[in-house]
Amino acid sequence: MRKFVIVLLPLLLSACVDDSASYYADGVGNHALTLRRAQQNFWSDATTVDLIMSRLPDCQRRIRLATMPAGEVEIELFGGRDNNWTLRAGNQVWQVESQTCSQYADNKGEFGEPVGIFRAEGGKFTFQPALVTPPAVPAQGAPQ
Repeated sequence: MRKFVIVLLPLLLSACVDDSASYYADGVGNHALTLRRAQQNFWSDATTVDLIMSRLPDCQRRIRLATMPAGEVEIELFGGRDNNWTLRAGNQVWQVESQTCSQYADNKGEFGEPVGIFRAEGGKFTFQPALVTPPAVPAQGAPQ
């Protein structure tokens, strides 16, 4: 019985959730924003959420964002000019820039255009791009 407990002990202490999702700003992986959620203990629903910024070869950095319930991790991503990014989860807002991999101490208030959302869906952590609505095209014969 003692050997059985010793063999199972690492399983009991291992994390239940440890996954990530990425947004590739350049489409190929040299410039990416990745969110990682990790549950430290199986008995706790809390997960730590980290942002990993990379714009290779110049920058790569991990920033701890928050602690959230595993199933409620939902973070919106907004993009601005000059590699400026805003992440928002409810009333929490983080602003970063991936030119030098830094986080702004104070939020500027400018979010930029919606890029997508990181969320847990069906037990997996995913990034879903924002829906882009095309500009309205006037009907033929309508005054412009």
